[in-house]
Amino acid sequence: MNAPMLRIADLTKRFGGLVALDRVTLDFEPNILHAIIGPNGAGKTTLFNVISGMLKSDSGTVQFRGKDITGMAPHRISRLGMSRSLQIKSVFDSMTVAENLWIAAQARQGVMHPFASRSRFGRTTERVDGILEQIGLTGLRNSPAGTLSYGDVALLEIGIALATEPSLLLLDEPICGMGPAETAETVEKIRHLAEEVDLIIIEHDMPVVFDLADRITVMAQGGVLARGTPDEIARNAAVREAYLGDEEEEDDPDA
Repeated sequence: MNAPMLRIADLTKRFGGLVALDRVTLDFEPNILHAIIGPNGAGKTTLFNVISGMLKSDSGTVQFRGKDITGMAPHRISRLGMSRSLQIKSVFDSMTVAENLWIAAQARQGVMHPFASRSRFGRTTERVDGILEQIGLTGLRNSPAGTLSYGDVALLEIGIALATEPSLLLLDEPICGMGPAETAETVEKIRHLAEEVDLIIIEHDMPVVFDLADRITVMAQGGVLARGTPDEIARNAAVREAYLGDEEEEDDPDA
C-alpha cells in the first residue's frame, strides 16, 4: 500500500451551532482516482475548502505528502503542488481562453511584473500551449471565455488549475450543468488527467462517479458514512438509505 499523499485527521469545522465537519479522518492514496459523494449539506465542499486553505478548521490536521499544511494560506498550499477548481465557475469572460491560462501560469512562476525575462515569458507560452492541448481547447485559444459553452468553461477551469503545475487536483462538481455530450467529453478528459496527476473529485452525477472513481468516500451530516470501491459502495445498505436511494435533496450552498 502506498503512503497517503493526503492525510486528514479529526478535522472539525463549525459554523455557529452547525457542525459542518465532524472529526473527519481520511487517507487518500496516490495513483487512485478518489470521489467524494453525499447529500447536499454533507460537508463535501467545506472539506475541500479546509484542505485547500480557504477555510481554517476548528481542530484536526491536514498533511499533504508528509507536510503539515493545517491552517496554511491557499497560495502556499498551491506552491506545494495542490490546486482546485471551484463549484461556481469563475473565469475572465472578456479575455481569451489562452489569456486566462497565461495569467494563471505566470502567477505560478511568480513573474507577474514588468522586469520578467523574455525566456520566462516564453516558457509560460509553451506551458499554455501544452495545457490547451491537454484539455482539448486548442481550437478555441483565441475565443473570449464568455462565449464558451458550459462544458468548455469547465474544461478551462480545469486548465487554469493545471497551470499551477499541481501534483494533486481537487475538482468540485466538474460535470455540473452539462448535457450528455459535454459530460462524456469531460469524463474522458478527467480520465486522462488521472494518469498524470492525483485527482479527488466531488460529484453528484452518480453514473459519472461509478464510472470514473477507483475509491469512493460517502459523507453525511459532516462525517464519513462509508468508504470503498464502487462495487462496495453500491452494495452498502446504509449508503443506499442515506443517499443513493434518495437523491432528491434540498439545495444547499455546501453541496
